[in-house]
Amino acid sequence: MYGMFNLFPLVFLVILGMILVTFIRGMSTWHKNNQAPRLTVPVNVVAKRMDVRHHTHSTGPDSMAHTGSSTTYYVTFQVESGDRMELSVPGSEYGLMVEGDRGMLSFRGTRFLSFSRGISHPFLQNEQEP
Repeated sequence: MYGMFNLFPLVFLVILGMILVTFIRGMSTWHKNNQAPRLTVPVNVVAKRMDVRHHTHSTGPDSMAHTGSSTTYYVTFQVESGDRMELSVPGSEYGLMVEGDRGMLSFRGTRFLSFSRGISHPFLQNEQEP
């Protein structure tokens, strides 16, 4: 039993370290996105996907469990050079996009800002089917 008490500080420090690393990474990404220039480029929508997470929360042994889910939406865009980037997009934007759509993507770093379908640009006109 004495060994258990010696293990607690180690487990506590490991968990605290993991929380701090996650927080620092999130703040670093947020800062980089804020420092990045706002870019607007012609793109094709090449793929869409959803990440649905289910979670259950219980407040005690005699209480009911609360369940819920959260969905994150991702769209993969292809730019003129052929490079692809996957960005997280709001559900309201995700529902309006279809694979094969062409338009202008505005983004800052890894942060999606907007997508305007069908804007005239040479790259978009050359890619259209006859």
